[in-house]
Amino acid sequence: MQRRALLLAATAIVAAGAVPAARAADLGTAFTPEGFAAAQAAGKPILVHIWASWCPTCAKQTPTLSSLMDDKTFRDMAVFRVNFDTQKDVVRGFGATMQSTLIVFHGKTETGRAVGETKPEAIRALLATALA
Repeated sequence: MQRRALLLAATAIVAAGAVPAARAADLGTAFTPEGFAAAQAAGKPILVHIWASWCPTCAKQTPTLSSLMDDKTFRDMAVFRVNFDTQKDVVRGFGATMQSTLIVFHGKTETGRAVGETKPEAIRALLATALA
């Protein structure tokens, strides 16, 4: 019953125009071990966004992340989406316990993470930790 209430709330947020429905799915690349390993080997700054389509916090993070990815500061950042519902093995592999988790790396080194963070300035500061 709680999941249904959350789904209805998320649907209402999208319907109200707060976040386009497909926006989270459009942000970044679907996570694959090969793509992630290649970005790490290249020494790139990396964002892993663990999200769910029904998550209102994820929906609130998405416009901020999209805006930051358009910023020249973060233009070279590789962004990988991990679907909380369908990629449980990957979620566990990152040691995450819930959706709306943001994890940043510089190459193979994790430089920071946040769960449920929606403040643009805090997300910007987190992403900046991945820059060399």
